[in-house]
Amino acid sequence: MRTRLTKKDFRIKDVRFCFTLPATLGDRGKIPYERLKTPDDLARWLIKLGFSDFSLEFSEDELGMTKRVREAIQHAGEALAAGHDFEKRDLKEINLVAAVPPPAPQFTKDGHGIIWKTTGLRSVLSMLARDFIDLATGPLSVHVKMCEKPTCRGIFVDESRPKNRRWCSMQTCGNQMKKSRMHTSA
Repeated sequence: MRTRLTKKDFRIKDVRFCFTLPATLGDRGKIPYERLKTPDDLARWLIKLGFSDFSLEFSEDELGMTKRVREAIQHAGEALAAGHDFEKRDLKEINLVAAVPPPAPQFTKDGHGIIWKTTGLRSVLSMLARDFIDLATGPLSVHVKMCEKPTCRGIFVDESRPKNRRWCSMQTCGNQMKKSRMHTSA
């Protein structure tokens, strides 16, 4: 049985790793819904991503830094999707955090999985920034798109075979758009 996502839930599934951070602010084209309201929310998000091997007590300053990186990745992702140049301030923010050493991959005890050993929040943000840099400079950069749901503005990588994906998620935006079209045509 599928569990239905709520606005409060973090968008992790079917999202490129670097875009999980911008997805912590939902409904960007409407009245934004903030999922990182408190430092405790930041800790919940990191646990959801699989990072819990370091102190998960954060300050308001660390939450603010995370939101600055989030917005830099969002703005740069929008520019990438539109085929525009990046803003210098966004590149500066992304490069600054990418310079921090990222988490180190380690085998799980059984040798069949990966756990990430990290030194803290900046290390995780570095991993996100580096993933965005890799995406923006690689062959998938031409497949970065913005969700067509006007209230969303989520960024995603279209890896569908025909390259005609329109929504960040079929589970949320796609279903909502199809339902609204059915109601207007009835």
